[in-house]
Parts: sequence; structure tokens; C-alpha cells
Amino acid sequence: MAWQWFHRLGSPRWFYEKTQAWLPWLTVITLMLLIVGTVWGLAFAPADAKQGNSYRIIYIHVPAAFLALAGYYIMAISGAVGLIWKMKLPYMVMKSAAPIGAALTFISLVTGSIWGKPTWGTWWEWDARITSMLILFFLYLGIMALQQAFHSRDTGDKAGAILALVGTVNIPIIYKSVDWWYTLHQPASIKFVGESTIHASMLYPLLTMVIAFYCFYALVLLLYIRAEILRRESRTQWVNDLVAQATWPDNKDMPIKGGSPV
Repeated sequence: MAWQWFHRLGSPRWFYEKTQAWLPWLTVITLMLLIVGTVWGLAFAPADAKQGNSYRIIYIHVPAAFLALAGYYIMAISGAVGLIWKMKLPYMVMKSAAPIGAALTFISLVTGSIWGKPTWGTWWEWDARITSMLILFFLYLGIMALQQAFHSRDTGDKAGAILALVGTVNIPIIYKSVDWWYTLHQPASIKFVGESTIHASMLYPLLTMVIAFYCFYALVLLLYIRAEILRRESRTQWVNDLVAQATWPDNKDMPIKGGSPV
């Protein structure tokens, strides 16, 4: 039963149809969390004793950095599933996750530079954490370029998946860089084991923004995957029927032949 469900999850049509009902709820939840987290962090959280109000950029920087790393794992795992089980949907997930991850990594680098100027006195430093995040950004771009470099879509998908798997070695380096090398970055303030070093009045809005960004990532990823499904499955009968029903919404019960109502 579990194996059957697993293969059903790999069906583009099944995924497209099931996720349709998720989008409105996920959109509402994402908007609510983003509004609450933003207002809470920018308007009600207290100023930092040393950094003043400049620290508030963490409500964008930290969630973006979290998702840049987590999104890479999602992309790499999807590529591995596609290589091992020869499924179509995981490759679509991998391709959809790459531009989102690249955008989040870019946001993390830019906001980190903005935060670094008043904190460290410089926009950029070849710090271990910053450098490894820059490598992550290039990995995302490299996978996107590799997927488009081949005339065969299957070859591009496999090449991108291999590069994504090789690049996973960079993720633990990013996580542990502040512990392994001298770095300007402070150690993690949010700890899952032990007590966090950030005050609760700052921590709770930050956690709200982290959850909001995860919801936002899920929403955007679903939209990208659904668009990729329609693009890759454009010649299948079920997509032709879907397009016909969208074109003639008043004729949903009309029989379909070759994608056109008769």
C-alpha cells in the first residue's frame, strides 16, 4: 500500500489535481503569517542593546538563509529520487526548486551585506559562512544552466541531479563554518538543543517569520511545479482536456476529442 502511494505521488496528473485544493488555504496562511511576523518584528520587537534597530533585518535574512539551505536538500533529494526510481515528477520538483533557492540565497547574501555594514563596518568579507553561501548560489545557478545545456531534457535532468547531489557537501560546511573556522558570524542564536541566546521578545517574531517563509516557499514551489507539469505534459490528453475546460468553462460536460469540444 505504501509503495503504491509512493508511485501515485510520483504521478504528475495526480499531484496537479491534489494540490489544487491546497493553494487557497496555503495562500491565506502565508499572507497572515507574513503580515503578523513583519509587524511584530519591525514594530513591536525591542531594539537590540548593541546593534539598535539595524538587527531587524534578521527577520528577512535568517528565514531566507534557512530556506536557501533547506531548499537545496529538497532539490537534491528530488534529483536522487528521479535518478533511482526513474520518475518524472521528482525532476519537475528539482527544476522548480532551483530558481526559488537561487533567489532566496541571493536575498540572504544581500541582506547579510546590508546587515554587515553597520555591524562589521564592511559590505563584504571573505568570511567562511559568506563564502560558502556564495558557493551555494553558484551551485543553484549551475544546476539551472546545466538543465538547459542539453538538447535532451532527460539528459539535462540527470546531469542537474548529479550536480545537486555532489553539491550537498557544501550544506554541512555552511552549517558548521562558524564552529570550524574563525568567522565574523556569531554562533547560532536559535538552538533546537539547549537554550537559545536570543531574547523571547525577539525570538517569537523571528520564528513566526521562519514559519511564514516556509509556507511561502511551499506555495511558490507548488505553483512552479504545477506550471512545469503543464509544460511537460502539454501533449497529454488530460492537459488538453484541462485547457479545453478552462477555455470553455460553460461546456465542462461536453465530450472532448483531441483537446477540442465537438
